[in-house]
Amino acid sequence: MSENSTTDGAPQRSRWLMAAPLIAFAALAAIFWFRLGSGDPSRIPSALIGRPAPQTVLPPLDGLVNKGAPVPGLDPAVFKGKVSIVNVWASWCVPCHDEAPLLTELGHDERLQIVGINYKDSADNARRFLGRYGNPFGVVGVDANGRASIEWGVYGVPETFIVGREGTIVYKLVGPVTPDNLNTVLKSEIDKALK
Repeated sequence: MSENSTTDGAPQRSRWLMAAPLIAFAALAAIFWFRLGSGDPSRIPSALIGRPAPQTVLPPLDGLVNKGAPVPGLDPAVFKGKVSIVNVWASWCVPCHDEAPLLTELGHDERLQIVGINYKDSADNARRFLGRYGNPFGVVGVDANGRASIEWGVYGVPETFIVGREGTIVYKLVGPVTPDNLNTVLKSEIDKALK
């Protein structure tokens, strides 16, 4: 009798042992889905909020001119005393094409300066992109290897930051500027920074 009870329990135990990894994987997948997949990626918090903008110097985009003058590269001193919109973009980024007219609209607000960080792009393609949509940027720094974007805490392009007059990052938008988030979130955050 004890012999039968030992052999009857072994198949049940082996079934549970085989199912355990599948159950563990399903539990982890559910946790990741609810924590990451169902959330709004534009609400990913930034560790840089409330901290000074990175002190990264970036070269200008070769051949980019505005009103006959070369557009300067990024110097961190540009953030002092002005509210800045910093947009990380690339010509190969599909959502960047969609947000370009909205950045041009923001560029008409004389209370702001629009700063571009061109991410891992070729100079010809970047100039062509700005020629097609218009250049809202008073400053364009070239981040050829992506290192500066890492310092800014960029997850991927496009991303947009608001830097206050003191040179401190006050807001970060992950993903493209859209008509919806421009009117409901971004303009409100800009107004707060301008006060």
